[in-house]
Amino acid sequence: MATVDSLKSLLVEQIKDLYDAEKRLTKAIPKLAKASTNEELRTALEDHLGETQNHVSRLEQAFELLEQRPKAKPCEGMKGLIQEGDEHAKEDYDDDDLRDAMIIGSAQRVEHYEIAGYGTAIAHARLLELDDVVELLEATLGEEKAADEKLTEIAEGVVNLEAAESDAETEQPPSRARRQPSGGGGATASDRSRAAAGSTSGSRRSRR
Repeated sequence: MATVDSLKSLLVEQIKDLYDAEKRLTKAIPKLAKASTNEELRTALEDHLGETQNHVSRLEQAFELLEQRPKAKPCEGMKGLIQEGDEHAKEDYDDDDLRDAMIIGSAQRVEHYEIAGYGTAIAHARLLELDDVVELLEATLGEEKAADEKLTEIAEGVVNLEAAESDAETEQPPSRARRQPSGGGGATASDRSRAAAGSTSGSRRSRR
């Protein structure tokens, strides 16, 4: 286990973590794209795969600037997110839109995790006045944020709406309340009102 004895060594460890995360995603994103049925969602994931491959290259450039050999540090957080997404994708869904909604949710969890990781690394690199490293990381951070916004657009504009419509189609209309039968043992409201009025008038006559 590496010894973290300075802010620079901490930055290196963070970049190792991001490097592993991005390399894992180059294998995970194609699976999500293949499982998607919405064409716009599939295209967005495939486009982001190309960006992710560039993210790996940028991190390798950052290692070079830091005079470090490119090395991945197992990113347990990303490993868990990918595993969770794979498990959800294998579940049975009554409607394709429900699966697409799940895929978007899984992809956005990944994006938010990366946004947090890159944001922290950028803050540390900026304090160390490593402007070239900052520039590389900020370029990737901008693409992660754009990917997240694109997924939100697809979810709110198409997928979630269609998933909700499928729910509405399966709902049954509410059953009507049973009416109290007029005959038999049930007295109607008008019957009770007349009975109450008669009781009151009888009481008044008895006091005279």
